[in-house]
Order: sequence, then structure tokens, then C-alpha cells
Amino acid sequence: MTSLLSVSPRIALVGNPNCGKTALFNRLTGARQKVANYAGVTIERKEGKFTAPNGRHWHVLDLPGTYSLHAITPDEKITEEVITGQRADESLPDAVLCVVDATNLKRGLRLVFELKQLDLPVILAVNMMDVARKRHIHIDITALHRLLGIPVVETIAVDNKGVDALLVQLESLAQSLTVSAEPQKRLPVQSPEEIQTAVNEVLEVCVKTETQTTEETLPLSYRIDRWILHPLSGPAIFAALMFLVFQAVFAWAQLPMEIIKSSMEQLGSLVEANMPEGMLQGLLVKGVIGGAGSVLVFLPQIVILFFFILVMEDSGYLPRAAFLLDRIMGKVGLSGRAFIPLLSSFACAIPGIMATRTIQNPRDRLVTIMIAPLMTCSARLPVYALIIAAFIPEKTVLGILSLQGLVLFALYIAGIVAAMLVALVFKQKWGKAEQHPLMLELPDYRLPNSRNLVLGLWERVKIFTTRVGTIILALMVLLWFLSSFPGAPDNATQPAIYYSIAGRLGRLLEVIFAPIGFNWQICIALVPGLAAREVAVAALGTVYALSQSGEELNRALEPLIAQSWSLPTALSLLAWYVFAPQCIATLSVVRRETNTFRYPLLMAGYLFSLAYLASLLTYHLASYFIGN
Repeated sequence: MTSLLSVSPRIALVGNPNCGKTALFNRLTGARQKVANYAGVTIERKEGKFTAPNGRHWHVLDLPGTYSLHAITPDEKITEEVITGQRADESLPDAVLCVVDATNLKRGLRLVFELKQLDLPVILAVNMMDVARKRHIHIDITALHRLLGIPVVETIAVDNKGVDALLVQLESLAQSLTVSAEPQKRLPVQSPEEIQTAVNEVLEVCVKTETQTTEETLPLSYRIDRWILHPLSGPAIFAALMFLVFQAVFAWAQLPMEIIKSSMEQLGSLVEANMPEGMLQGLLVKGVIGGAGSVLVFLPQIVILFFFILVMEDSGYLPRAAFLLDRIMGKVGLSGRAFIPLLSSFACAIPGIMATRTIQNPRDRLVTIMIAPLMTCSARLPVYALIIAAFIPEKTVLGILSLQGLVLFALYIAGIVAAMLVALVFKQKWGKAEQHPLMLELPDYRLPNSRNLVLGLWERVKIFTTRVGTIILALMVLLWFLSSFPGAPDNATQPAIYYSIAGRLGRLLEVIFAPIGFNWQICIALVPGLAAREVAVAALGTVYALSQSGEELNRALEPLIAQSWSLPTALSLLAWYVFAPQCIATLSVVRRETNTFRYPLLMAGYLFSLAYLASLLTYHLASYFIGN
């Protein structure tokens, strides 16, 4: 040891999955967090900071959950490399805060003994003590501290209990922290058997459990699981929950969407009234406000979708859903472990693909990656919502169900069914993987923590609005330029955009897409949609604003497309978006995760082929039965 540390120590949070580590991270850092990826991989990196009551600044790194420092998954490998100082882009932490689940100390303490063999100060946070007491598990914290030889604090992260005591221990640790001249780079040398023996000796002294034999003393989670995991009631409850989500996306979002839409229209009118006509006014009104604003209006629907996903995750329901679907997914060659990555893909395919790192079987992981984009991500919602609102009447079915919500639900089901069929094809092509029993940890049910929900939603709102303010805005400005130059000739008979660079590109693409019912305006919108699916709505807003004149500029986009497109064209575009991989970021993540161009090219090829075929069939069948 050579020198004292500065006043801003850096501490790493380590723990098993579902031990409450991230809840404690949120409790310490609040909204002062930065989320990025580790260099060279798409594994999420969360770092935050907080100021202790005495004014000391702390930096906190939330590492991926792990059961051991001897990694077997990519997530665990990151934790191993950071803790042992082997990552070139990550400095060795000054100390480790190890979080363990009080109801499962036997598993958590194995990681503690591995950490103790490293040359790093360790503090142990025994979390979820309230759940342990309800299960009549009594833990002697004093004896645990004496036997382990490290500071031990009991915490209930979701209720902020124990955080003050933890801060006291952190300050005490900071007073004595020093930095090593050379980072530690060796893994624990004790064998798993030796570690387990040491764990058992500690448990025998520190943990006492009362026998539970009656129905009344069974944990509430066990009693709830009799219904949630029942082979008949379980799938019915799951289907009802999914149906509720899709209905709520439309029903609950109407009022806030109208408020945002009205605000954007008023802002555009205000700019028009206070700026002289010209290029700058056109850029602001038609490019910025009309383009980016037409995507921002769908923020309430995306927030509602994320809200339900976060509630199911925080309540402990998601692992149960994976268990329920394991048998069904096994029929197409997938494991129940693929459920959570695929569910994450409903929000965005990128974190869904990243979440496949928890699937140990390489073949299962690859198939899950290949079908993740077929899950209906939130970026499709603006397109679906626009077309459904314009062409599907706003009425109820059976007195209580929204017809528009039913159509949205059908689109989600179409993506799921297509994903299962594609997985079945890959299963036949790549051979059947060896089937293993699904082993999942089922955490206790708990009420979702409002703080975690707010932070999770705020993080996703920031991501979406950042995309609106950066990628989408930049693309809309570029599209406005391409749609405005060169101008229309003196004897023009078409709107000015028809003669622009974008118009010419759209008419060129129309030759390819005319058989599926797409006009040149839709073809223009598909091009910037390659960067992000939701950009297509902003592009349509810009294209149709520039295609109109006079009072028609103030009309909403919905009636414009309702007048310009036929119903078969609208249905064809919906079918296109069920399949088309219009997101370059997703393909780039597949390239990084698989370390080859083969699979992103294969993904783009089969998805575009499915999209074109589905749109072709939809357009011609709809034209035959309902006419143009």
C-alpha cells in the first residue's frame, strides 16, 4: 500500500441476481446515474454518484449479477474482470459492497468468501431482512461480522432502512482506504468444496430458522404460485395480463396524447405567426416541429408499455412467466430462459438481444437473437398508432373492448407467432439443441417500489426524448432539405416535394414497392426509418406537410393519410412493420454480439423477405375482399 485515496472513493456493487443490488444502487444514487455499455460489448454499465452527509463524494458502479467470480456467462465475465482489475477500460474499484439476499445466505455467502480472497476491502449488506423475518429466518448480524471479519449491515433497500448504517460503515472504510501499487489479478484459489464448508460453518452459527408446517405460516409467494403457476389458471392469467397491457396502451394514452398534439400544433402556429415566411420558418415548422413533434406525441403510449414491463419485473412475475412458457417454447426449440430477452424486445430489440447473454446454450442464444426483432418493439408503436387511428374506427367490441386495441393486440400476436415459426425453421436447419430442465430462481412477490418505477420510467423517457432530439431531429432536418431542393419548376403541376431529391428517390423506390400498395410518399418515409422505426412517422409528417398548401398544412396527419391511402395500403404497411428490420442499431448489436457479419446479414435478408411477402399477400387479399 502506497498512498491515501482522494475524497471521492469508487465502490463496486456486487451480488447474486435478484438480491436487491440494483434497488440499493438506486437508493444510494437516485437519478444521478449514467448508463452506457462497456467498451467492445453491449453489456450495460451503470455508474452513479452520491454525497454522504459529511460531504464526501462517492462513485458507485453497479456490476452485472453473478453467482461466482469464476464466470460462465458474458455478464459474469464483466464482473470478474472489473473486480480483478483485468479490464483495460475500467479501473480497479477502491472497495466492494457485496449485497446478499437474507433469505438465501447459503448462496450469497459463497460469493462473499471469494471476494474476501481478493486484496480489496469488502462491506457486506444483508438485504431483504424484512422478508427473512416474515419467513421466521433469524440472522445474527453481530456473529456474522465476527466470523467473516468484515463490516456487515442489514438493509431493506426498497424502504431505505439500513442505508444510514451503511453510510456510517462506508465513511469508516474511507478513513482507512489506501491504493495498491499493482491491481489484484488473481481469482480465488479456494476450491468450491472448501468455500461451501466455510459457508456451512457460518450458517450453523449465525442463522436460525423456525419450522413452518401449517398452511397459515407458508410464505405468501407459495400460496400465490398455486394459482400463477397452475397449468390451467397460470396461462389464463398471463394472457389476461398481456391483453390488459395492449388495451391500456391505447385507452389510457388518449388524453395525454391529445395534450401533446395540441401543444405541438399551438407551437407551430405561434412560430408561423411570429416569424416571416421563408426557409427558416419552413425548417422549424415543417421539419422540426412537424417532424419530431409527430413522434413525441406517442411518448405516453411508450411510457405505459414500459410501466407494465417494469411492474411485472419488480413484482417478481417475470420469472414465473418464463416458467409458464418453457413447455410452449420448447416445442419450437427454445428454452424458457428466452422469454425474458424476448419480453424485453417488446420495449426494444437491442436490450432484448443483450439479455440473451444469460442463455448458456450457444444455439439457443443465437436463435433467440435472430427472432428478437420480430417482437413488436415500442418504436413500432408510433407507426401502428398512426395507421390504426386513421383507418380503424374508434368503437367498442362486446361493450368493453376497444376495437383499436384489439387490432394492436393482433399485430403483437402476429409478431409472436411469426417468431415461433421462424424459431422452428432455425431449429430444423441448425439441429435440435440438447434440452435441459429449466432452473430459475423465483423471487418473492413484492409490491413494486415506486422509486424504482419512477427512475426506470425516467431513464426510458430520457432515452426516447434524446432520440427525438438527436437522431430523429437530425434526420428530419436532412429530410426537409432533401424534400425542399431543388424547388418546383415554374410550370409545376405537382407539389414541390414531387420534384425534390427525396421525391425522385421515392418515385424510384415506388417501382419496387408498388406491388405491395406503397406510394412514393411512403417510400420516402421508409428510407430514414432505417435508422429508427419511429422516424417513419416524423418523415410522413414532414412529407405530407410539404405536399400540401394553405390551410391543409394545419391538418393532422391522420386525416391526410386517410384521404391519401386506401385501406389495403394501410393494412399492407402494418404487415410490413410486423417484420421489416428497419433499425440499423439492432443489426449493429447483432454484429457485436455474434462477432460476425453473417448473422446480421441473414437477419436483414429473411426479415425483409418476410415483410415483402406479408405485405404482398395482405394488399392483394384486402383489395380482393374490400376493394381499393
